Amino acid sequence: MTQSSQLSENLLSLLLEQETPRRTVKPVVQQKATLEADKIVVRGARQHNLRNIDVSIPRYKLVVMTGVSGSGKSSLAFDTIYAEGERRYMDNLSPFIRSFLDQVEKPHVDYIGGLSPTIAIEQKTVSKNPRSTVGTITEVINYLRLLYSRIGIAHCLNCGTAIHRYSPADIVSRISRLPAGTSIQLYTPDLLHPGQLIPKTYITRIELPANQDQHWKEELFTLVKRALKAGNGSLLLATEQGEKLIFSEQRICPRCGTHFPELASYQFNPNKPGGMCNDCNGMGTRLFVDPELLIDPTLSILDGAIKWFGSLRKRSHTFWPLGNLDDIAAYYQIDLETPWQELPQHFRDALLYGSEDKIPMQMEYDGSNGHWSFEKEAKLIGLVQQLYRLYHNTTSETSRKRYATFMSQQICQTCQGTCLTAEARAVTLGGKNIHEISNMAIEHVYAWLTELEETLDNEAWGIAAEALHEAQRRLRFMLKVGLNYLTLNRAAPTLSGGEGQRIRLASQLGDGLVGVLYVLDEPSIGLHARDLHTLLETLIDLRDMGNTVLVVEHDELTMRSADWIIDIGPGAGVRGGELVYAGPPAQITEAPRSITGQYLSGKRKVELPRGKQRRSPQRGWLSIKGATLHNLKGVDVSFPLGLLTCITGVSGSGKSSLINGTLYPALMQAIHHTTPEQCGPYRSLEGVEQLNKVINITQDPIGRTPRSNPATYVGIFDTIRQLFAKTEAARAKGYTAEHFSFNVEGGRCEHCKGHGQIFIEMHFLPNVWVTCKDCNGSRYTEDILAIRYKGKNIADVLNMNIGEALAFFNDNPKLARMLQTLCDVGLDYITLGQSATTFSGGEAQRIKLAKELSRMATGKTLYILDEPTTGLHFADTQHLLNVLHRLVDAGNTVLVIEHELDVLKTADWIIDMGPDGGEQGGYLVAEGTPEQIADNPKSITGRYLRAIL
Repeated sequence: MTQSSQLSENLLSLLLEQETPRRTVKPVVQQKATLEADKIVVRGARQHNLRNIDVSIPRYKLVVMTGVSGSGKSSLAFDTIYAEGERRYMDNLSPFIRSFLDQVEKPHVDYIGGLSPTIAIEQKTVSKNPRSTVGTITEVINYLRLLYSRIGIAHCLNCGTAIHRYSPADIVSRISRLPAGTSIQLYTPDLLHPGQLIPKTYITRIELPANQDQHWKEELFTLVKRALKAGNGSLLLATEQGEKLIFSEQRICPRCGTHFPELASYQFNPNKPGGMCNDCNGMGTRLFVDPELLIDPTLSILDGAIKWFGSLRKRSHTFWPLGNLDDIAAYYQIDLETPWQELPQHFRDALLYGSEDKIPMQMEYDGSNGHWSFEKEAKLIGLVQQLYRLYHNTTSETSRKRYATFMSQQICQTCQGTCLTAEARAVTLGGKNIHEISNMAIEHVYAWLTELEETLDNEAWGIAAEALHEAQRRLRFMLKVGLNYLTLNRAAPTLSGGEGQRIRLASQLGDGLVGVLYVLDEPSIGLHARDLHTLLETLIDLRDMGNTVLVVEHDELTMRSADWIIDIGPGAGVRGGELVYAGPPAQITEAPRSITGQYLSGKRKVELPRGKQRRSPQRGWLSIKGATLHNLKGVDVSFPLGLLTCITGVSGSGKSSLINGTLYPALMQAIHHTTPEQCGPYRSLEGVEQLNKVINITQDPIGRTPRSNPATYVGIFDTIRQLFAKTEAARAKGYTAEHFSFNVEGGRCEHCKGHGQIFIEMHFLPNVWVTCKDCNGSRYTEDILAIRYKGKNIADVLNMNIGEALAFFNDNPKLARMLQTLCDVGLDYITLGQSATTFSGGEAQRIKLAKELSRMATGKTLYILDEPTTGLHFADTQHLLNVLHRLVDAGNTVLVIEHELDVLKTADWIIDMGPDGGEQGGYLVAEGTPEQIADNPKSITGRYLRAIL
């Protein structure tokens, strides 16, 4: 080989050689796996923002884990302790089974010892399936279905008569009750004609003697058995007066002979083909054309009264689905210039629902073969029928959505909203069918079962005892956790996170497990101060059964009632993640770094942002009248504009039904002409002209993907990218703002598609994310990272926290205003590029509030918040109140559904619903300033508010 070829070969080898840089190996300190008796030991927890935490948690105790929002308490409780327990359970399954399951990533922790089997009861576990209900979640409805199918009394669908099975002994007993001398004939019945009692074959004639001795009854028994055998299990009894009855061993109506099907529990299930109403598929509602959505009554037909067609003046109104409109109007002698609301009812009905009258119409058609014109007489097809046909027949999704704007969900006329077949509705137990029971509050269902238990005969009791006791047991636990006001058919998507969590808590109490570690996420959410004691008793019962109860909680009463308290902090995000205190609740007040301890000791407290000055109603009122959704009793409620108003009341009193179910959708329809959900019924809405926008601020995540971050959500990332694009270096290379986005091609790293990490699927092991070796996690190419603004590249800026970014962009008014607002709401520790999926509910809500605060105030915006203190520490609540009062100071109106007394005491106005939950609620109990509520003897809220004012 020549020297030249040898050189070429060496060059090729260098080019093809795979560069494998060695990773930096850190020495692993092996934790000594010493098991402390009666303790769960955590060593070196580093999940998310946790800073190498070591903590010991006593077993068989009620342990509260607390700290400010974002401090890392959920990272320790759920993402470390519970996740490790779940992972260890999964490791016991075979690799084949694990390959079909979502794998749990191993938490960043050195060692966890003494870990029991773990069960997490979170707020996010409630099903969003509308078919899922309280009854299905707790399985109470399954036992009720079993009871109805086994001991329920069927009623004839034709005449309503109760239908029973009759044994020969039953028939003999009933015949024996007749007066002496009564003459009867027994026949086999002709059952081919339901609804008619037709004798088929004569069997015998019987005359009842005065002395019915045993011998006579035995003969009668033999005759009855012979008649039943001849009639295939049925006989027809006829008297001399012409009265006829059928007695059968099958389910056949004794008065009309109508058959009733055999009963099984699935026939009472609206989610099964055998039990669901065929017309609405077991949903209880159907989509119908709604004339109120289709018609604008103030306009004439020519000006667009029928919204489907709009104005007919600018185009020929001769051709439309009903036919020649001029001919229709002429037939009914109607002026098309007349507003719809002034048109005769018979003409409006004809257009909407059709007419049997044959109307002469002149039809014209222009086609490729010329102009056609002819006359015909035709019946009028209504707009409602036409729209309904088009909606179901169209293959275009766009057209279907267009037609759906004129339709609304209405109660199914076939099943009357019960979701069940006629047969299931015709079966009663204790005088009620299963739909009526499902509509009752849980406390009333329990009382009904107790009463039913006392009325059952021996045979029915033997059949039903086990199912009856199991249903009662589950209901008792639901009553213990304060859910007495819920109904069994309450849809799961309508439950709050706290309600869903307490339902699962009740289920766990019912299971009676021992030696389990339960991890709960703020079970006090949605509970009024009156109901907290009931919840605490439940948690203590769970502990006393021999379990460890670990609760992430901010409620003061829960913390003081705990056996052990763990405080994570001292701050949030990068300022948190440390173990501030672990020990008995009584001693946390002496911990100098514990913010929680300072609030519990009274050294710090939630202050009124405006001192003791309250705003008074001066700008008018927003009023909704006659609200009747769920348990609302036709209430008339007025909300003062320009104030911070709190809507409160015990659990189930009707707060959410009033605000989220009625007021919010009604305002969306009136102001924005869109309805996010079905609006509850009400009589009138007044004062809406004083508003131009309504915004519902929830604790839902600000983004569903890791690509979303605070900078993109609040809209400052576009401005930042434009600043980089305007630098001389960027202009010289022809870079635009798009090149500085990690979501599109151009400037992002294409190896990781702008993620900064590479996803590696590990099959039966947990999947892993590894840092992209091309961009080292920066998300961008080297060329883009070379562009600098004030000495920083785009990746450096995304890694800045809000406080650093404010100092960096202080010369840009637009950016500085938004960043300052984020600092004002206490989020100066989060980074601009932090993934949206890592924020807690409280952090996400404050980001949304900051975005609203940064807008130019119009003074005509209504903000609605549903329990905004969920997940918030005392210190976070103070930040939240400061923001809400700033919104009001800008002239806006804020409505808050809340139980937290620290929020109620700072409100300008309080509306108290009640007086109790469920059917005992739905009334307006009191309204006024916090002081007026505290002095109102009818207000349960006032009793607790009085103590802190």
